[in-house]
Amino acid sequence: MTSADDPGSPADRQPGPGLRADAERNRERILAAARRLYASHGLGVSMACIAREAGVGKATLSRRFATREELVNAVFADRMDAYAAATAEALADPDPWHGFVGYVQAVCAMQATDRGFADVLAMTFPAAKTLEARRDEAYNGFLELIARAKASGHLREDFTDRDMVVLLMANAGVIAATGNAAPDTWRRLVGQMLRAWAAPGADLPPLNPAPAPTALYRAMVRLARTASGREADME
Repeated sequence: MTSADDPGSPADRQPGPGLRADAERNRERILAAARRLYASHGLGVSMACIAREAGVGKATLSRRFATREELVNAVFADRMDAYAAATAEALADPDPWHGFVGYVQAVCAMQATDRGFADVLAMTFPAAKTLEARRDEAYNGFLELIARAKASGHLREDFTDRDMVVLLMANAGVIAATGNAAPDTWRRLVGQMLRAWAAPGADLPPLNPAPAPTALYRAMVRLARTASGREADME
């Protein structure tokens, strides 16, 4: 029995409206599957796993998206738009420091809701031109945001854009490590980093409580089990 997902099915061999409709359905199924898997497991998910989740063959996946970068570009285009929009919103804030704080919180919240996007923000994809163009747009806006926040006297002069990259990397690690065991831990991390970056006298949002000892213990056990599973897969 064949289907539109099989490499040798009529939908893949014959041109016409039917092929275009099947191809578009396959593309949407692949994107939906990739979004689910990337959100829950990060970008380490294999293309083969995405094909299985989507219910299509590897050949069908390759025809729609020849490389992982192409797939990542398609999956996260809207998230990168939201990332750029967060920068624009922060720049529009009449209070530069408030805008800076809001930007940091918004971007880290995006990471927390989607592990795949957490990876995207901490990595570069030179072959994903559209994705990188939006990242560059947001980055240039962030540089302006930094300059304004420093000029207001509320952001430390020794802060650099690279400090934000470090936070994104650390936040991605915290999100991956804590999972559902201590899901708000990232908020504590962001709050502490804002305090480290703030100049004396800067207004700061309330600091989230530290995770409860039991929640943190569950997160540590979860992290250890995840690491053991990875080691087993490599053997």
